[in-house]
Amino acid sequence: MTVKDAMSVEPQPVAEAEGVTVRWLIGEGDGATNFHMRLFELQPNSQTPWHQHPWEHEVFVLEGEGVVRSEQGEREIRAGSVVFVQPSEWHQFKANSEKPLKFLCLIPASGACVLPKSEENSCR
Repeated sequence: MTVKDAMSVEPQPVAEAEGVTVRWLIGEGDGATNFHMRLFELQPNSQTPWHQHPWEHEVFVLEGEGVVRSEQGEREIRAGSVVFVQPSEWHQFKANSEKPLKFLCLIPASGACVLPKSEENSCR
């Protein structure tokens, strides 16, 4: 069993997304073989890249307000909102202008994609 303080995990910048960081809370290094948990933090007026990938993911909004965008349009999200992103669905998260947007994002370990700026910026 692993127990740690989420804020003790170093935030890493997300490629092509100024003002967006990710903390890999539970992952391969913890022995997680099925799911990985990440904490995204978007500063006011920042956004994740418009992107898609072949795996689903689940999101739970912890703090703040913003929108999640898909090809069907934008939906407002706030603390307590849950979002299910289908495999291969185009999507983007945007924080509003007043305060940061923070959310947990769970992905299958088999689809883990390294989003921070690094030489390993690739998907498996």
